[in-house]
Amino acid sequence: MKLSQLLEDVNVLNMNAPADLEIADVCYDSRKAAPGCLFVAVTGMAVDGHKFIPAAVQAGAAAVICEQVPDCEIPYILVESSRAALAQIGANWFGHPTKEMKIIGITGTNGKTTVSYLIRDILIHALGAKVGLIGTIQNMIGDVVLETERTTPESFELQKLFRQMADAGCSHVVMEVSSHALALNRVDCVEFEVGVFTNLTQDHLDFHGNMLNYGLSKALLFQRCRHGVLNLDDESFGLMRERAMCTLNSYSAKQNDATLIAKNIRLKSDRVEMEVITGSEICRVELGIPGEFSVYNALAAVGTALCLGLPLHEIAAALKKAHGVKGRVEVVPTPDMDFTILIDYAHTPDGLENVLRSVKGFCSGRLICLFGCGGDRDPIKRPIMGEIAAKLADFVVVTSDNPRTEQPGKIIEDILQGMQDTKTPYTVIENRREAIAWAMDHAQKDDIIVLAGKGHETYQIIGHEKTHLDEREEVAAHLEVMKKEQVK
Repeated sequence: MKLSQLLEDVNVLNMNAPADLEIADVCYDSRKAAPGCLFVAVTGMAVDGHKFIPAAVQAGAAAVICEQVPDCEIPYILVESSRAALAQIGANWFGHPTKEMKIIGITGTNGKTTVSYLIRDILIHALGAKVGLIGTIQNMIGDVVLETERTTPESFELQKLFRQMADAGCSHVVMEVSSHALALNRVDCVEFEVGVFTNLTQDHLDFHGNMLNYGLSKALLFQRCRHGVLNLDDESFGLMRERAMCTLNSYSAKQNDATLIAKNIRLKSDRVEMEVITGSEICRVELGIPGEFSVYNALAAVGTALCLGLPLHEIAAALKKAHGVKGRVEVVPTPDMDFTILIDYAHTPDGLENVLRSVKGFCSGRLICLFGCGGDRDPIKRPIMGEIAAKLADFVVVTSDNPRTEQPGKIIEDILQGMQDTKTPYTVIENRREAIAWAMDHAQKDDIIVLAGKGHETYQIIGHEKTHLDEREEVAAHLEVMKKEQVK
């Protein structure tokens, strides 16, 4: 592709590269640079890509996109933002695939993954559509599963993924849109049909600095979509509405002035039931995922499907067939035992509070919460989560999550600060495997153990290395140990 075609709609400040230069590939990692490529020097949070321009030149790069004139001899294109340029170049390189599909983006602190799967299920069951999925757990093209490293891929990889989805016949793509992705231009040039806002609670302040900046990043989604579906019951609804540049719809379980309203809500141990009202229509909706947050997740999915033109009764029928998401209030089999184990990804104060409150609503025994906090991440939330666990659970097991490069003991100390004044009994077991076994050994009849924080993850990050840790396997393995002990 010629350089002039790649630079279409890129905000170029200056360039000394010939417009008819033939470009063989595009990269932003100098280790992947090859003869004839266009190297985009991206300024990262830890590393400045401009430092690697000489390495890209040595590898044969034909030209570079940069925010400052290179020190070495190479044709360059000077831009204000390399990240924004990379997004536009990616869209140009892959032929603007988002114009060929309807893209639905979900943003918010909690609920993004579940809402994305619910929307996907609705589109499959109600329309028979082939759907692309991009999110925290995995990416999917129809039923084909692709592994993923981050919630929203870098812009160039994202456009490549969109092209694969369009070429595979996907008519819709449902994707989680992280605040990082919005702030770092990863979803620039993506044409969203519907944008969804779930909620805003404390998370990622190590990146955004404060809650206002975090919210403003989320609000960017509603400046690049045709329809917005917003949670009226969330405190940040006003911020999202104020910043939006699209047609807005709202949903609520508490207020009567929303576009979509849930009434007569019934929370069961294995599902939620409600009547959903929109305009003059009313329909019974049932979702087989327990917990009050499932009401909001269902409303977000219903609101999205209505924006896509689906009839309410067909949406309700599709939701009844929807399955839960791995690691989201996931019931772990415990045959022959009289206690229950749930796995949930709750790793924020709001997420932990939501899941514990929901489980408490149908727990007839003790509620045991086992959790830790991630290292190298927002330390402010650690004592807050400790306080929440102590307030809502009947017993707390404090352990490790993904300590990364921090000392696990120091993270646990931070958590315990929030539990200093509690009367709730707790124990500290740093090793997560041992902590799970201990919780199971000490469970009583009708207890529910909530393993919070890991969810779908099947690994633990200690230092810079990932080690295998699947909580389902740990539960199954210790069940065998317990059964052998019972035989003795």
